[in-house]
Amino acid sequence: MKKSIFLTLFILTILKFSAHSQIQKGNVLVGGNFANLNLGLGGSKVFSVDITPKAAWFVKDNVALGAYANLGIQTAKGSSTATNYGVGALGRYYTGKDVEILRHGRLFGEATVGLGGTNVTNGGGHTNGLDLGFGPGFAYFITPSIGLETLLKYNGTAGFGNVGYQSNLNLSFGFQIYLPGKSTANKVKNDVR
Repeated sequence: MKKSIFLTLFILTILKFSAHSQIQKGNVLVGGNFANLNLGLGGSKVFSVDITPKAAWFVKDNVALGAYANLGIQTAKGSSTATNYGVGALGRYYTGKDVEILRHGRLFGEATVGLGGTNVTNGGGHTNGLDLGFGPGFAYFITPSIGLETLLKYNGTAGFGNVGYQSNLNLSFGFQIYLPGKSTANKVKNDVR
């Protein structure tokens, strides 16, 4: 009985948090982008599907640092198949207050740096090396712990291969789960007592 009361109070406390509480120092972000519309720059018209899992820890309010991985496949009209990959560090900065149009939404900027590559079959260009990306995004919190988001991001890969630099502009959609950190969990425990 005591456990069920604790669980009920814990859930009610979590539900009362505003959009700001998800992005407080000590909290954790886990999720990713699952559908990625890739509009290639520089001549190749590309459509792609990528899976980009992400995890980050809020080192201070509105600022998260973490890691990402990217695995994808691309098909181009009348061309070869391309695969891409990447792994590295990510950083996010969320705006300071709720967006007025959507009460539970936040604008953010994301930047990534790591190792990655793009490899195209049938004699296409391939580049493997430094993977860089940056762009703005918007997160809408459908619950206190889940955010749906869209991200418009420029990605570039520079390095070795028969093409020295490749870039694209991605519009991606995904969701993130915002988990309370240890300090938030301790606060909930103390509120229950």
